[in-house]
Amino acid sequence: MATLSLRSSIYAFDPDRTRQPAVAIRVEATANDREAPVHRHRKGQLILSLHGSVTCEVPNAQWMVPPQRGIWIPGGTPHSNRATANARLCFLFIEPDAAALPADCCALGLSPMIREMALHLADGPQDYKRGSHTERLVRVLLDELCRMPVERTYLPVSDHPKIRQIATALADDPSDRRTLAEWAAHLALSERSLARLMVKETGLTFGRWRQQRHLLHALRQLSTGEPVQRVAHELGYESVTAFITMFKKALGQPPARYFASSTRQ
Repeated sequence: MATLSLRSSIYAFDPDRTRQPAVAIRVEATANDREAPVHRHRKGQLILSLHGSVTCEVPNAQWMVPPQRGIWIPGGTPHSNRATANARLCFLFIEPDAAALPADCCALGLSPMIREMALHLADGPQDYKRGSHTERLVRVLLDELCRMPVERTYLPVSDHPKIRQIATALADDPSDRRTLAEWAAHLALSERSLARLMVKETGLTFGRWRQQRHLLHALRQLSTGEPVQRVAHELGYESVTAFITMFKKALGQPPARYFASSTRQ
């Protein structure tokens, strides 16, 4: 199948028309087509980022998919996608009973073998026969996919107006370093009330939630080639070292090694 644009991947291709255990398509984002509106499928969907990155929003959370990683969206989950310009993606759609994959959204590290098998599937016919080479490849692909490690590249979101106000301000100015006490005063709440509200709505303390928001912003910007020094400055870190320490603590590797391993895999 030919490569589709992000928006046409919804309207020009319906993965639920087939009962094949898995089908795949290639998708490219352009400067004028970088968003897909909220939609859902019977099949589960794995979004693989081959170049650039994509942010997927599901109920109560945003997930960031940096290069050479993937996000698993269980069947029936409403979601929308927003990609960086010129991102290259692969969408792998999987029947609900075809593999023992998680019941909740999660980000996955992906092996080179899984990526190559998914791309091979995307480049072949969708109507492969039972017992064919393609069906055997799909069985191996799904078995391997169930073994992939989970990565924490998500941000809990809330519709509460107070939390939304903070989120909007940090989206407009990621370097905003107001403390919990300063935000509480701004929102006419006590510091204790805001702390409780944040944990209730997101499951995270204010500091952990903001750090996770910084991580997603950093992954998105670094995936486009922006220098580490500039990203650290955008996020208001006093030094590049402090930013790298945060990144390494969250993902196990400093930025350069994290993205270098992505390109080598």
